[in-house]
Amino acid sequence: MKSTRSSIVIVSLLTFLLGFAAHDVVGARTDSRPNIIVIMSDDHAYQAVSAYGHDLNQTPNIDRLANEGALFTRASVTNSICAPSRAVMLTGKHSFRNGKVDNIQAFDWEQENFAKLLQGAGYNTALIGKIHLNGDPKGFDYSNVLPGQGHYYNPDFIENGVLKQFPGYVTTLTTDFALDWLREGRDQEKPFLLLYHQKAPHRAWMPEKKYFDLYADRSFAMPENFFDDYEGRPAAANHEMGVWRDLDLVYDLKMRDPAGEFQTKYRQLWESHYGRMDPAQMAAWDAHYLPIIADYKKNPPQGRDLAQWKFDRYMRDYLRCIQSVDDGVGEVLDYLDESGLTENTIVVYTSDQGFYLGEHGWFDKRFMYEESFRTPLLVRYPKEVPAGQRSEALVQNLDLANTFLDYAGVEAPDDLQGETFRAVLNGSDADFRDFAYYTYYEYPAEHSVMRHYGVRTDRYKLIHFYPNPDYWELYDLEVDPTEMNNVYKDPAYAQIQAQLHQKLEDVRAHYGDSDELNQEHLDRYMKFRESPR
Repeated sequence: MKSTRSSIVIVSLLTFLLGFAAHDVVGARTDSRPNIIVIMSDDHAYQAVSAYGHDLNQTPNIDRLANEGALFTRASVTNSICAPSRAVMLTGKHSFRNGKVDNIQAFDWEQENFAKLLQGAGYNTALIGKIHLNGDPKGFDYSNVLPGQGHYYNPDFIENGVLKQFPGYVTTLTTDFALDWLREGRDQEKPFLLLYHQKAPHRAWMPEKKYFDLYADRSFAMPENFFDDYEGRPAAANHEMGVWRDLDLVYDLKMRDPAGEFQTKYRQLWESHYGRMDPAQMAAWDAHYLPIIADYKKNPPQGRDLAQWKFDRYMRDYLRCIQSVDDGVGEVLDYLDESGLTENTIVVYTSDQGFYLGEHGWFDKRFMYEESFRTPLLVRYPKEVPAGQRSEALVQNLDLANTFLDYAGVEAPDDLQGETFRAVLNGSDADFRDFAYYTYYEYPAEHSVMRHYGVRTDRYKLIHFYPNPDYWELYDLEVDPTEMNNVYKDPAYAQIQAQLHQKLEDVRAHYGDSDELNQEHLDRYMKFRESPR
């Protein structure tokens, strides 16, 4: 009897231990559908991902996704501004269909999104970091999000509806929260979806202490069109996003002099950011920036030297912020390796749009020109995606929802407007949509970028700016990749112009866009701006 009881105890113990071990082993999970991690930064220019070959900085962890998966060289967004871009990514619908056409009007969380669909199909879902969409996130078992734009230092987060402030640096905190959920918060019997979204490198580019000295002695080469005169492009000439003209000396360039001599447009806004730091953080910040301020006061640059000084100040802090983002990507990829999840996890790195790093003399985004229209997109899925591939497919953020649903075996609703690019990733079908469509609505507003829409094909781009002035631009991207020469009225392009006009009409009809819809959005936007809030 004693021997039998001992055997039962041993068998029971082994069964328990085996069951416990299997809990964290991917192969033991009965649901073999892939996990999905979507890493999205804010305003991360593709030029500032070293895998794209522009030699501005080094992003070794993000580059791993290119080396071990796919890099898209012509991925783009449908609306180059923060909140609308994120709404398109979630819903798989253009701005004029999901209703989020600008940064200030409300987003309707009651509408369908791909996270809801995956959640309903058995995925464990989480949203962590910046989403910039008002209201309580829908479709997520767990959420811990920044209110609005969020802050770099000691930020607030809304965790499952409860507002809390956390000490530390926002990029590190966002990564820590994501790793906490991956390690302990998720249901390990289910496949998971994690939207891991960083605030950085959004304006006002506040780096963390460990990177204060990165690029301190480097002067950056200005793009060839930094001193663009915008000839033949009146919308571009109307901008308020010039590095040399519109960057705020205090808010953007960190020249907060204690004496208060620099009373700039956004100094008070900067004080609200600076004031969030604790004494130790302030001391470290001032130790780095006060000598720069003193040197500027002692030897203020002039003319083109001032333009170069401003460009260097901008680029240094912008790229420093990206370095912390790259660190976080490395930590998440290391976790996947250590936990045996790498093979069956789709990891996407992207940004909510591109950004100008001095091209046309600019910072910011919004225009349909390449630097803000395009966005970094890197995808790794070892189980299916061959390593080291580069694709020129005209994929857009519109297509992410359809692609994730495809991998998860969930049927996409008929009203989604994107297309899955799974066949592009696995090499079974090189053909994809032969155009990308773009809309932008937020005008009049900060940066003064006019409303416009347009279509890009393999070689050409046609853009319509409206309502006043109402005019067109046409670019041959093969001979003019920096979009300096508007050939819309060039007789040599008359046939191309006609073809593109027809293409644009067909695309707008395909998606259900129209001048009437544009007018509705304009009327609603102006009414919203004029109403007391």
